[in-house]
Amino acid sequence: MTDGTIKYLIKLKFKIEGIVEKADIIGAIFGQTEGLFGPELDLNELQKNWKIGRIELNAQSKNDLVTGEVTIPSSADITMTSLIAAAIESVEKVGPCNSKFQLVSIEDIRATKRKQITERAKEILKDWYIKSSSEGERAQNEVYDTLKPNKVSEFGEDKLPAGPLANESKDIILVEGRADIINLMRAGFENTIALNGVKLPDSVIKLKGKRNFIAFLDGDRGGDLIQKEVEQMLGRVPVLRAPTGKEVEELTPSQIKDILDAHLSRAEAVKAEAKVRGEPRTEPRTELRTETKEELKVEAPPPINKELLDKVKELYPSLKETLEGCILDEKLSVLARLPVNDMLRNLQMTKDGAYLIFDGIVTQRVIESASKANYKAIVGYKLGDGLDVPQAIQVYTFSQLDVQ
Repeated sequence: MTDGTIKYLIKLKFKIEGIVEKADIIGAIFGQTEGLFGPELDLNELQKNWKIGRIELNAQSKNDLVTGEVTIPSSADITMTSLIAAAIESVEKVGPCNSKFQLVSIEDIRATKRKQITERAKEILKDWYIKSSSEGERAQNEVYDTLKPNKVSEFGEDKLPAGPLANESKDIILVEGRADIINLMRAGFENTIALNGVKLPDSVIKLKGKRNFIAFLDGDRGGDLIQKEVEQMLGRVPVLRAPTGKEVEELTPSQIKDILDAHLSRAEAVKAEAKVRGEPRTEPRTELRTETKEELKVEAPPPINKELLDKVKELYPSLKETLEGCILDEKLSVLARLPVNDMLRNLQMTKDGAYLIFDGIVTQRVIESASKANYKAIVGYKLGDGLDVPQAIQVYTFSQLDVQ
């Protein structure tokens, strides 16, 4: 097998209770996988047909224990490659000694090749562009440049990320972070300032009474907390929200424009009506919708284990308004505590995780990740829209459990 035909690289680690040689390990791999799925998955036949390459093995012996790694190059498809890996994991004996093989990874060798091809394609395109540049193309570039957003600037003594019009505009859109600034500029809104956290910066507080504010916040738990801070520190400020479970940086320019234009239209209508009536002009206030206990009772949550409920009540005071979560094992011991934005990628990596309790919105992505990792229950601050909950997992909010 040449390197050009390799698609995947199977890596397994092993532990053998006793002293054995490399030849014994290789023999056990070939011998104990033979005939499991017929000749089409026999390792000897696969090598003859160039479906797998030479099996590489490194081993270390210490204190009557042999450990190491097995590496197998594969040109088969991912289904067959996965079966090969699973078959080797089933090897339980090397000679008379007990053994355990465990898959470490299946690496896609083609990913590296794709990256090399992509980088080379960039070079080719760049060379072509330089050589074939013409007046017509330069004119097209000038037109295209009008769609490019300006660079993010800085605002105030806190050096907050801001749109290029933040220093001169009477109206300011407050967002959560730098990525939101960039996304709003793509939609044509350049009078923006990022708060860079839950606590309102002094540079923004000093503008109270001098500028007109609109807050445009994520549809998650972080957005809820920032909304409270904005209302407390700036008073009656219109608050717009991304859809539940979505962030402003994830919205398309069209969605951003629709949300902001709808608010501005309502604001103009309110001003016009107030002018006719001779009343003071006030901005319309956009309220955050939260579930009430009556609404939550429309669909009752499943019964909850008393021990789990007690644990939720114990953890809730320390989790409230922290944007953090706890992963618990079967015995309700805390395995990990981590920020909500790091939670998804850690759910399946945390060994023995069984329960998730966190200060955030339970979205479909959270449910799917927890379900794949065989979690039994999730408890969050609020439920996202349109959830499809598998029967094997239970989902609750703190309000449903009456711990708020």
